[in-house]
Amino acid sequence: MKTARTAVIAVLLTTLAAPAFAEGDAAKGKKVFNKCKACHAVGEGAKNKVGPVLTGIVDSPAGQSPDFKYSATLIEAAEAGLVWDTESLSAFLTKPKDFMDGTKMSFAGLRKESDIENIIAYLKSAE
Repeated sequence: MKTARTAVIAVLLTTLAAPAFAEGDAAKGKKVFNKCKACHAVGEGAKNKVGPVLTGIVDSPAGQSPDFKYSATLIEAAEAGLVWDTESLSAFLTKPKDFMDGTKMSFAGLRKESDIENIIAYLKSAE
């Protein structure tokens, strides 16, 4: 009984300790996305560029943009079940190479947490 209670408490503490992500501001995120436009596109009719289309990426499995040649590292992560939820996108956008060593994405990352929250809000709105 003690072990089950300890396990439940551990799960609750882990859940409560997880970082809370604010909703962000899609309009501000659209401005931040200007840093991404050279390589990515969103919206109806978007096409792959140097990077894949990002329409519908939030809460979707990784590696789903048709006709895009992903890195072996991303393909492995996708096969292992990587989903681009808020937490994984936040970590990736902070420092892509730290999150996924071997990614083809050359972008260094976003420094401001608010920029990350806003860009994720924008990507959600562009679905």
